[in-house]
Amino acid sequence: MTTTETAPRRYRGKRNRLAKPELLAPAGNLEKLKFAVHYGADAVYIGGQKYGLRSNADNFSFEEMKEGVEFAKQYGAKVFVATNIYAHNEDIAGLEDYLRELERAGIAAIIVADPVIVETAQRVAPKLEVHLSTQQSTMNWQAVQFWKEEGLPRVVLAREASLEEIEQIKAHVDIEIEAFIHGAMCSSYSGRCVLSNHFTDRDSNRGGCCQSCRWKYDIYEDDLPMVGMDADKFTMGSKDLCMLEHIPDLIDVGVDSFKIEGRMKSLHYVATVVNAYRQAIDSYMADPEHYELRQEWLDDIRKAANRPLNTGFFYDTPGAEDHIYEPEEKAAPYDFAGVVVSYDEATGMAVVQQRNHFKPGQEVEFFGPNGTFFKQTVGEIADTEGHPLDAARHPLQHIVMRTDSPVKPMDMMRKRVR
Repeated sequence: MTTTETAPRRYRGKRNRLAKPELLAPAGNLEKLKFAVHYGADAVYIGGQKYGLRSNADNFSFEEMKEGVEFAKQYGAKVFVATNIYAHNEDIAGLEDYLRELERAGIAAIIVADPVIVETAQRVAPKLEVHLSTQQSTMNWQAVQFWKEEGLPRVVLAREASLEEIEQIKAHVDIEIEAFIHGAMCSSYSGRCVLSNHFTDRDSNRGGCCQSCRWKYDIYEDDLPMVGMDADKFTMGSKDLCMLEHIPDLIDVGVDSFKIEGRMKSLHYVATVVNAYRQAIDSYMADPEHYELRQEWLDDIRKAANRPLNTGFFYDTPGAEDHIYEPEEKAAPYDFAGVVVSYDEATGMAVVQQRNHFKPGQEVEFFGPNGTFFKQTVGEIADTEGHPLDAARHPLQHIVMRTDSPVKPMDMMRKRVR
């Protein structure tokens, strides 16, 4: 049924390695998209209101997508949309119209697992690049070659792929490789978990995952709990992935796109993690021979981490020590406190939008893109009408305060949790 008008595109030419690795960030809503781009993401991936695997995220209307695309263009960044469900028969109705709308919205690429969505996008929305989702669990160069021959310019590898395997894939196939380098790791093999389906009738592979691997469990014998009500329950969740210390290795084996997980994560998480990786990548690319990992990048990552960190499958197969079986202390003893709205250079006064409770006398940290960072103690604060306040306790309230150093709109403020 192939005609000149409906024939799928075929990828031609060499893009074996991008000149500089792309930093790809998650964005669960429009605000997170803008902060991810502002803090240094080369591209962001979002979800629409259909066909994605994060149905509990805010997700984007077509109008929000258009606004996000226009904002990203100001920074030279791109917007991708996850359309990575495994479709059932009832999911197919409306697919063609949905893909055409993504193309009209200016979306650069879609991330796809199901072959029917691949074929449909190539046929009805040829301006959309199609990237293969990690849900396809692609692990070997021959599979990557197959998808290249199907017209895909990029493959997102399974999270179980090692650096050695990535190097072999790049040696055999001229194609862009995207890999997750930071964030939560699925306890199941990539794209294959059905615990949520069985426990809650929420389909993991159609966007309904209930995160059942993070629940607290007991062990039973003869219908009696072995751990007991008074003891700590355990989970079977894995530690989070963090490859910040290994940027040179990722670049050397040819990873083209560094993907951060977390469309459900907070604004503070997205900005902090993107900022740290942006600085590390830029520093390495500017002078590979003299590159040094900076401790402040690692410190910042830990201020946003929700769980203990490891290197996933990149160097070795994770063992029991790479999983979380017991309750752990909060890994990030910091709360997101506010966002800078404006700053008056003449007076040194900033307007900060409150995001969590803070008050005079507390130590806070301000940070922004490209390494902007300083600590200070909060002095007197007031509302925008000049009324003194004993605390900033109202969500999204605009607070006027003096800052010890200049700040810019979209700089962020956080506080340590005692």
